[in-house]
Amino acid sequence: MSAPGAAATIAVYLLVLFTPGLLIGALAGARGWLLAGLAPLLTYFAAGLAGPWYAQLGVPFNVPTFLVAVLVAAAIAFLVGRRRVAEPGVWDRRGHLAVALCLLAGAAVGARTVLSGIGRLNAVPQGFDAVYHGNGIRYIAETGDGSLTGTGTVNWYPNGSFYPNAYHLVGSIVYRLTGAEIPAVLNANTVLLPGLLALSLVVLVRAFRGRAVLAGAVALVCVAPVTLLYEALDFGPLLPFLLGIALTPLVAVVLDGYLRRPAPDSGFLLVAAAVGLLTIHSSTLFGGLLFALPLLVSRWRRLWRLLPIAVAGLLLGWLQLFGAIGLAAGPLPYNGWPTAASANTAVGILLTFEHVAPHPQLWLSAALVLGIVRWQRLGSLRWVAGTALLFGVFAVAVLSSGNPLVKAVSRPWWNDPYRFIAMAAIPCCLLAAHGLAEIQRWLRDLAPRWAWVAGVVTLAGFAVATNGLYSTSNADVVRPAYAADGDLPLNRGEAQAMLELGKLAGPGDWAMNDRADGTAWTYALSGVRPVAGHFDPALPPADAVLLAAHFREYETNPLVREAVQRLHIRWVILGHGGYPRGAERPPGLRDLDGLPFLTVAYRNADAVVYELVR
Repeated sequence: MSAPGAAATIAVYLLVLFTPGLLIGALAGARGWLLAGLAPLLTYFAAGLAGPWYAQLGVPFNVPTFLVAVLVAAAIAFLVGRRRVAEPGVWDRRGHLAVALCLLAGAAVGARTVLSGIGRLNAVPQGFDAVYHGNGIRYIAETGDGSLTGTGTVNWYPNGSFYPNAYHLVGSIVYRLTGAEIPAVLNANTVLLPGLLALSLVVLVRAFRGRAVLAGAVALVCVAPVTLLYEALDFGPLLPFLLGIALTPLVAVVLDGYLRRPAPDSGFLLVAAAVGLLTIHSSTLFGGLLFALPLLVSRWRRLWRLLPIAVAGLLLGWLQLFGAIGLAAGPLPYNGWPTAASANTAVGILLTFEHVAPHPQLWLSAALVLGIVRWQRLGSLRWVAGTALLFGVFAVAVLSSGNPLVKAVSRPWWNDPYRFIAMAAIPCCLLAAHGLAEIQRWLRDLAPRWAWVAGVVTLAGFAVATNGLYSTSNADVVRPAYAADGDLPLNRGEAQAMLELGKLAGPGDWAMNDRADGTAWTYALSGVRPVAGHFDPALPPADAVLLAAHFREYETNPLVREAVQRLHIRWVILGHGGYPRGAERPPGLRDLDGLPFLTVAYRNADAVVYELVR
């Protein structure tokens, strides 16, 4: 993918993320940093509600209907909104400028880290989860089906499987507008994640009247921990989850705003933010509530004011809520993850920001320890220390205990240690930034006339000491998950075979494939539906099970011929590698060369495409 094409795709994603949300937020009365921070979340709110409700009404989700949903949300915002919500005047003009420069620097370093790790914008994420998201975005773009089970039909046909889909709905809009390859659409969002996280934390500091130096520091610090964003890109990649945690701090902002001043405009922003997180992923809303729990405890006398918000949120998000409950109560197996560390080791992981990376990030650790020691100087943000403790205890329990209660409570996050480590890193980043702000305070007090110099020295010194906010070492962690050659789930040769299949196949054609190789990506890359659209072997369709075991009996087995006709299978595509690595080819797909009903249509060193000729 050319550099101008990559830049254009990222720019379009930025416009799609921010423009609808800016309109909705401005009409609701938000201004300044609050408006900028809430804009992406309000966009997901509009898209994430529109897709499923349109599906209930038989309306397709596409660019025009998305714009209609934005206009409806904007009209509601106008009706309930005040013309202007004043922001607290803590920072002067120089403070705003300094924070903006730090935000831009943090976003640029984070984007550079991700781009350096993935190599090119259209690199295919090699992890287990990415194929679902790639196939899901293409499915919505091609079918207009915005239902909460629609993306799952690529693998669990015909009825699908519940999955919150705001991430995929917005991605489908970007795909339609740009025509970019699906991996490029996935990665364009990923490149923006560090900047979105930095913006959310800046808005949090601003809303709770934190100093400008703290806001600038957190914008830089939050893109440095390898355990926050980058390990989860190597492991999953956990794309909707990472998007959700990047926006999670905003819940505390709108929650506090509503509790301090209950009104239609502040209530609208709170409901929209909460439902927006829910539509990205169910666990994101739960994580947001946990993030704000210490704040809620400190405001316990006002909690009754949240009753109408809960009712409104339930009415708007009941499709997502009951879908999540149905998934948890359904037949999908849930076993949790094995214990990964002792309690002492788990605490060390959190304090040193070292999990799977080869070295601890000690400068971050030093800033974190100082921030913890001086937590009482955080002012209105002291509650964040409680969030850090809460998430830390949760992460240590998940890492070190196989207790059934721990697994049950952590089920919204699949008992996944990577997710809990990432969530714990968010409040730790704010505490580490507070540690740097305290160093600036000490330097400022030594020379009060040179306060701005103290800030520059502190933050620039941290950036230098961490070798550019650990950008190079963090990129090294991401890189293996986006490699293109070798024994991978999907390498260049397999991807090329999928593109060739896309040229050969006609409308509606399906392709037989092996679930355990990279051909699960076939739909995302070529538009041709494969029989197995995910590496996940849980609850496969009956036709997929039959064909995996008996496809090579096509000429003699009437059940196989019926399944082939039912699915409109006209092609076979086989690669190698995948999940799990080293998996044996299923019996029905072994030794296909020379079978009289198949002819080779394309072959390279890594993959082969057969045409079904009779």
